[in-house]
Amino acid sequence: MASLWRIKEAAASIEAGGVLACPAEAVWGLSCDPWNLSAVAFLCEMKQRALSKGVIVASGDVAHFAPLLDPLDDDERSRALSSWPGPVTWLVPNRGYFPFWVTGESNEVAIRVTSAPTLSSLCRELDSPVVTTSANWAGAQPAKHLFQVRRYFGSEIAVVPGDVDLAGKPSTIKRIKTGEVLR
Repeated sequence: MASLWRIKEAAASIEAGGVLACPAEAVWGLSCDPWNLSAVAFLCEMKQRALSKGVIVASGDVAHFAPLLDPLDDDERSRALSSWPGPVTWLVPNRGYFPFWVTGESNEVAIRVTSAPTLSSLCRELDSPVVTTSANWAGAQPAKHLFQVRRYFGSEIAVVPGDVDLAGKPSTIKRIKTGEVLR
């Protein structure tokens, strides 16, 4: 896991509107401030991904998602909470909480309470969730190693050091209303 100094440096970069590479559970991700349109747009441009597709938002603290979880019924809330922290992303009704550049053309938002130590530490330092989307161009293999992140995005991208679970798979995405697995 990254040192506290590196986490503070990464948090300052996010607060300044930066995009950085950070290890998530099983793949490297690109992260930024979900409430900063220019940061999310730049991240999507880097990935060659349409802004209209939406992005995943992760946090190390379930409290960051309380406005989205509190209105759910008991079964739905329990379904999400029992899977976290971990590599399960839930599509939940957005209810206007995140801006359109996070949700894309959907009225749902993809949220996850991460078990990845570095990503979790970054969110705790920021006291906020962050965008997290696989560090690769749209349609390409997600990066499992830092050298792959560099191959996709060059040496210019800021990196928070850490490791991913090389045996793991990118997060499962499920719809909270039905439990349907989408990925």
